[in-house]
Amino acid sequence: MNARTVCAFGLLAVSVMPWGSGWANDGTPGSVERGRYLVTIGNCVGCHTARFIALDGKVPEDTWFTGSPLGFRSQTGTTYAPNLRLYFQELSEDAWVAVARTAPYRRPMPGWSLRVMTDDDLLAVYRYIRSMGPKGDRAPDFLPPGQEPPRPYIELPTPPSQ
Repeated sequence: MNARTVCAFGLLAVSVMPWGSGWANDGTPGSVERGRYLVTIGNCVGCHTARFIALDGKVPEDTWFTGSPLGFRSQTGTTYAPNLRLYFQELSEDAWVAVARTAPYRRPMPGWSLRVMTDDDLLAVYRYIRSMGPKGDRAPDFLPPGQEPPRPYIELPTPPSQ
């Protein structure tokens, strides 16, 4: 399975965000509405939607999750946030939960956040994004180290040695 990047900021918020945050949320486990809430507070949409952060979130919801040409370059290569609306059309719910729990994510994808989400929350995310239907094109493929990516890209710092 192809592990791509999301955005470094965000999904951890899912595990610590208080429920009284003001967003409409029916709280129903696995619901589409809960999925929308989770991907918004977790900022999944920020990396998986072109120019979402640059435009302060003021992009039409029907363009969310169509991927981004913005690369994240590090010493391990350059990753791109994939078009999840196409990706989720290829996966069953069970396959998504398995990927979320076990995929070897590349920087800056916060894979640790997906791994601690409940199955109900993972299903809610899946159901919300899948309910949007397929749209857009695939994001660029991963580039191995040493290959110069086309602009735009963000140069990620080298992590400190352990």
